[in-house]
Amino acid sequence: MIIGKKLKNHQLISFVGCLMLAAPLLAADFIAPTPWSTIASSDLARLMPDDEVKPLLAGETEFTTLYRQHMSAQQRGVVLIIPDWQHLPTNNDGVNFLRTELNDLGYATIAMTVPDIDWYANDSTVNETEATTPDPQENTEAPTNTPANDALEQAPAPMASPKHVDAIPMISNAIIDNYKLNLISRFNALYESALNEDGKIVVVAQGASAGVLLEHYASFPSTNIDAFISLSSYLPNTERNKKLNATISTISPPLLDVYYSVDNSNLLLSIAQRKRWVKRHSKYDYRQRELFGLRSAPEQHERLTKEVDGFLRRLF
Repeated sequence: MIIGKKLKNHQLISFVGCLMLAAPLLAADFIAPTPWSTIASSDLARLMPDDEVKPLLAGETEFTTLYRQHMSAQQRGVVLIIPDWQHLPTNNDGVNFLRTELNDLGYATIAMTVPDIDWYANDSTVNETEATTPDPQENTEAPTNTPANDALEQAPAPMASPKHVDAIPMISNAIIDNYKLNLISRFNALYESALNEDGKIVVVAQGASAGVLLEHYASFPSTNIDAFISLSSYLPNTERNKKLNATISTISPPLLDVYYSVDNSNLLLSIAQRKRWVKRHSKYDYRQRELFGLRSAPEQHERLTKEVDGFLRRLF
């Protein structure tokens, strides 16, 4: 109070500013958020039964799987369950129901956690500089001042014709390719663990994870499986999702393509095209099934299980 009375207002402000500058300024260190996959694995390890949680290694990366043994007199095979990206293997969109109900039908189930999405992956396949690069052969000589040139300069410039602009994809190819690479690394480790089981090997994949795995099996990898069950498969990129319609008809394993009446819009627009490509490539072991209502409805879980069991019994 005494200092405030003796000093004028501008002097008091200067005095306080000097005190603030004299104090050591400590910048807060940036702390990266905990990865989603780490949180998911921690929750599963804490909430799920200990005999179901089985960690696996994909290279140097550890991830969590949930294993359940078959509960019938004879084992028919093992089902590998891959949920949609940023979804848990215990989600209520039919995956967790299949994980538990298929045990009574003679299948052991191994569900895995999916890798994180790198939203900052660079898209090296798109070169945006080509559209803005000037023509090196462009004539840079100054025009001569002639009456004809003066008339052209005074005439109004013609209107430019409209140009077609492609729609911007929702997710870049680089992000999808990065996720695909990490997912396949985990899937290969999951496949190796499934070789210890008896019977057939079946893959149940959901959403974008199913989309990238369908692309993977179109290249005929060494991880042979006996059936592929796709749940609402799509790719969050418009152009790449169109190519997926043709890719589905070229994979070697028998394919059950399940979708819902209330589903991803890109998927619903592709249903008819998938049938056309299957007919063109004569893939006779392709089946397409529509389930009505929401994916989280218990009635749809029951029907999904019947569709999967019926498809597998038809094969083996």
